[in-house]
Amino acid sequence: MPSPTRKTTTTGAAFRALAAGAAAAALALTGCTGVESTAPSTVRATDVQARFGTVDCREARCIALTFDAGPSEHSARLLDILREKRVPATFFLLGERHIDTYPELVRRMADEGHEVASHTWTHRILTDLEPDAIREELERTNDAIERLTGRRPTLMRPPQGRTNDTVHEISRELGLSEVLWSVTAKDYRTTDSELITRRVLAQSSRDGIILLHDLYDGTVPAVPGIIDALKKRGYVFVTVPQLLAPGKAEPGAVYR
Repeated sequence: MPSPTRKTTTTGAAFRALAAGAAAAALALTGCTGVESTAPSTVRATDVQARFGTVDCREARCIALTFDAGPSEHSARLLDILREKRVPATFFLLGERHIDTYPELVRRMADEGHEVASHTWTHRILTDLEPDAIREELERTNDAIERLTGRRPTLMRPPQGRTNDTVHEISRELGLSEVLWSVTAKDYRTTDSELITRRVLAQSSRDGIILLHDLYDGTVPAVPGIIDALKKRGYVFVTVPQLLAPGKAEPGAVYR
């Protein structure tokens, strides 16, 4: 996927054209295949008495809906849909031209009970950067989110899922866990909402982490159908922290 930071001045079609150069790398991702990651069910394997929130994913068939690279001009409509459907989501937000362009949407995400997390400031590939540049990408985004929501992010998603030991170590220093995904609609390559829906439904399973991008034109229209179909299959939508509870994401660890 290309850097989505130009979305405010370009169309979805233009982004799909830009994505072509990065498609080969992105297609290989269900998260980086060489990265050691932890499944949600492993994190939950802790014997405790309390139940967590309104759902216990040790018993319920849980799935997490996540959105990268917002906020965008489509995010308000997405939040309307999620509120209407009573579905929480996890938003991995970009800083430049996104958080700083739509601060009211960042506040709304937090106020309406969604998990607000980091997708870096400029969408640069972290594994290509020196340690100080990685820190700046993450800290600048965390600072902006904390100013707007009053809560510092504890989760981040590396652009294109590209991560390594250096990224793990810096994430650990900053109190961040890395979250990849198990379901991808490749919505950066199509405006066909029905195709996006079919791809998500074909890959979804218990404890799944669904990757979508609310900045692309075909994605938000697909969300109601995805939610309705998965609810009919018995799934309960949760945020990533809820998916892991009663366990907790550990800084520097990778979850998928």
